[in-house]
Amino acid sequence: MNISKHHPLHTRTIKIFRYDPCVNGEGHFDRFETEIADETKTTILDVLIRIQKEQDPSLSFRYACRVNMCGSCGMVINGREGLACKTNVADLPKDKEITLRPLNHFPVVKDLVVDMDPFFKKYEASMPYFDPTEDLTEPAIIRPDSKERRIIGLATECIQCGCCVSSCTMVNYHDSYAGPAALNRAFTLLADSRDGLYDLRMNQVLQSCYHCRTEFNCTEVCPKEISPTRAIKHIQRLALKKYARGKRQGPLERTEGAIQAIQTDLPCGRSGASEFPESPERRRFLKQATFGIGAVSTLALGAVLGTAAIGPSIKKTPKRWIHLKSMEALAVGKVSTVVMTYDVQNGFHKSRVSKPVMIVRQLDINNIVVFNTTCTHLGCTVHWDENKKLYVCACHGGMFDQEGNVSAGPPPRPLDRYAFKVEDGHLFVEVV
Repeated sequence: MNISKHHPLHTRTIKIFRYDPCVNGEGHFDRFETEIADETKTTILDVLIRIQKEQDPSLSFRYACRVNMCGSCGMVINGREGLACKTNVADLPKDKEITLRPLNHFPVVKDLVVDMDPFFKKYEASMPYFDPTEDLTEPAIIRPDSKERRIIGLATECIQCGCCVSSCTMVNYHDSYAGPAALNRAFTLLADSRDGLYDLRMNQVLQSCYHCRTEFNCTEVCPKEISPTRAIKHIQRLALKKYARGKRQGPLERTEGAIQAIQTDLPCGRSGASEFPESPERRRFLKQATFGIGAVSTLALGAVLGTAAIGPSIKKTPKRWIHLKSMEALAVGKVSTVVMTYDVQNGFHKSRVSKPVMIVRQLDINNIVVFNTTCTHLGCTVHWDENKKLYVCACHGGMFDQEGNVSAGPPPRPLDRYAFKVEDGHLFVEVV
């Protein structure tokens, strides 16, 4: 296969926030210019590494896996939170400079590096650990199509990057707010019938749920396409349903003595003292919502929340055909990387997804392969390596040959392929 690696050079201006704790001041922006050969294969992280190596070795930023798995390189890119390793330069406007600054609501350590300690303290305070109701000697068998698994869905894929917290305006106004990431994790456990800490965990996080103003900022920026907003509304729904049905003692009905008794007997030596104090005004509001509207209205409200925030997002999304490129734009005998963009409905919120695909076209119009760039091992991003003539997953050493079959490393199966069709000289792929 003859893969060309010659691309015209493009000069991009990168404006980067700089802050040195040893120098007085609130920080400033420095501008750098760098030439990029192929913007579709160059990420913001690649650009930062080049600037650090070639122009300014004092530039500080954080990264680890480089493949959208660890969440270390979260930052604000052109005013929107994202991962530097996932954001391609080609996805950003060509006629504007690229602006990079640290995440909002976090103390800045240096340049683009922020202190994540406040984030993880709130995350830990939400009791993010699983404590089973019964000890089992055998691994649990959980069907992927089970009701609970479908409800939890992508929420278990959180990588604690902090992008959702940075985007949330309520974090700025409520110091006690647990934040979208912590509440999303609490949701995955509250919705798990095997967990034995439902009441205590609900008591820890329910107060924070009512700081949320349903702005969907967290859903918009999540690099793993999770909707923390949906998780927060689901927690509220669970609290209303469980109280109305009387199956569990509601967190609002606990006495202080009962709470203290439970907190003294937490597993793993953890303290159960809440870091999110509940104000009398909020408690009064919740009591009025619970008792004033009555059991029937409570169930009705729970049903509305369930229908609006939960129901639509667990329905099977119909398949669609997404336009990729004109056939004339796809060179014969080459691997072309194309970013497809389409809208996804998550509950009643619509978001836009941008995902690269790899296209191989031969002379025969029917001899086309469209590979999914998601590695079949752990979901990392695969790219074409011209020198090795292989599709490579950089994080775990996985490699696939030109047919997409596993050549080396841990992937359990070949690369996934998209169904495609050609209409009026244009290539379309089928997505869910």
